[in-house]
Amino acid sequence: MAATAQDPADLIRRYRDVRGLTETLAAPLSPEDCTAQSMPEASPVKWHLAHSAWFFETFVLEAFQDGFRPYDPQYRILFNSYYNGVGDQHPRPRRGLLTRPGIEEVYDYRLHVDRAMEALLEGDAPTEAAFRTELGLNHEQQHQEL
Repeated sequence: MAATAQDPADLIRRYRDVRGLTETLAAPLSPEDCTAQSMPEASPVKWHLAHSAWFFETFVLEAFQDGFRPYDPQYRILFNSYYNGVGDQHPRPRRGLLTRPGIEEVYDYRLHVDRAMEALLEGDAPTEAAFRTELGLNHEQQHQEL
């Protein structure tokens, strides 16, 4: 059963589990492995790691966190994909050319987003924030498959 706004502890646990699995899948890879783009239609691992954090920052934190400030305004373009209503995107065929941010910076970004998400979910988060979080977790699981 999916977590709901009435069950914040379960949603936080699920959030940690899904986010942790993404990092577990990427752990054996070197920074160079994470930057390689095998073909124009497939994004590098580093991009997937950042994009999944971008999703939570853009669609949950920006909408529901008091005093929201983006981690890095450039990430809004670099890690957007197909969300035309949100703004411009870095072209998918050229994602493997992104040398910055480095992988450690991407992990720092993920940690920043995770801390903010957990604080939001531990508080009195609106039901819509919980639904968007669940959507984001499903979205991240799709990126795990990639």
